[in-house]
Amino acid sequence: MRIAVCMKQVPAYSEGNMDEKTGVLIRSGLENIVNVYDLAALEVALQVREAAGGTVTVFTMGPESAQSVLREAFARGADEGCLVCDKAFAGADVLATSYTLMQAMNSQGKFDLIVCGRQTTDGDTAQVSGELAQWLGIPHCNWVSELQELREDGVIFWQKTDAVRREIEAAWPCLLSVEKSSVTPRMPSLKLKIAGKKKTIIRIGLEDLEDQNPEHYGLKGSATRVKKIFPPEKVQRQAVRRMDGNEAARYIAKILENG
Repeated sequence: MRIAVCMKQVPAYSEGNMDEKTGVLIRSGLENIVNVYDLAALEVALQVREAAGGTVTVFTMGPESAQSVLREAFARGADEGCLVCDKAFAGADVLATSYTLMQAMNSQGKFDLIVCGRQTTDGDTAQVSGELAQWLGIPHCNWVSELQELREDGVIFWQKTDAVRREIEAAWPCLLSVEKSSVTPRMPSLKLKIAGKKKTIIRIGLEDLEDQNPEHYGLKGSATRVKKIFPPEKVQRQAVRRMDGNEAARYIAKILENG
């Protein structure tokens, strides 16, 4: 079985790393980390490989520094890593990103299963996985909480949302977006980390894709533009006070009396 995983490098930012006047994220000095949702996706892929055999190939789209994502994946057990990197891909929105990933995956052959995290911590759109499946023309399901059974013709899994938990069956090939809360990623292995440093990363640029029209990628191929980014309004933190019924009644009565 050939399994693909989408992973992304994201900035480890906080509310203090955004310029409130310009609404621009201050990236200088920020540490780059692996998107935590994608670590859950990798874990699910590794579990499938252990149960059914095959290989796990990780795709990451980003600058040269995104190689660290692939090295991290190697340290956790991934077999192959592909860096999707080209100046033509810069500034891509979710539509252009999903199209680029589709082209990159097709350049490496067909995959039986593609696993993604539910969303990323920087964009927070949760749209790329569904759009990627649409480009590939394969079934897709979000909010996957647990794989139940692997079959020759497909997979049975649980989907859990705020409203419902249900069992679903999908045929191969398919794309699953998994919840990080239901998966505990394994720790990196020192042995695999050392071996991973020697692995060759597969580089995929515009010239490696079937569609080499630069108008379909990056900012030119994007259907949306970011008008403004701003941090959420800061609110004063309030302490939570615990009290029994009688104390609560007296407290409310005092507020009403003074109000």
